[in-house]
Amino acid sequence: MMQRCKLNQGFTLIEMMIAIVIMGILAAVAVPSYQSQVRESRRGDGQTALMQMHMSQENYRLQNVTYGSANDIAIPASDFYTFTVSNVSATTFTLTATAKNSQTSDTGCTTLTLNQSLTRTPAGCW
Repeated sequence: MMQRCKLNQGFTLIEMMIAIVIMGILAAVAVPSYQSQVRESRRGDGQTALMQMHMSQENYRLQNVTYGSANDIAIPASDFYTFTVSNVSATTFTLTATAKNSQTSDTGCTTLTLNQSLTRTPAGCW
């Protein structure tokens, strides 16, 4: 009697569907986590820029006995934040980073501020 060998030629449709479902579940978990990490990283870049602006203000004050306006200090360029200087006087200033583009999805942390005494708001974002 002759026996026939059955050769497996690849994946069955069920095996492919199971693999696709598993990949979908992994993507559904991984993508939001990745996006959150990207937002936090960009927020860190905004905070660093505010600290650099603060140092520029202190350097300006050492030379001019007053804090500088936006025209007097270096304002960094960013694809994700708009930086402003306000409430400038001889003794005070406020630096603000306002989120733009995709960074606006950083809920609760779309506006970061830093003043002359290093008071940071909102506190939960620093």
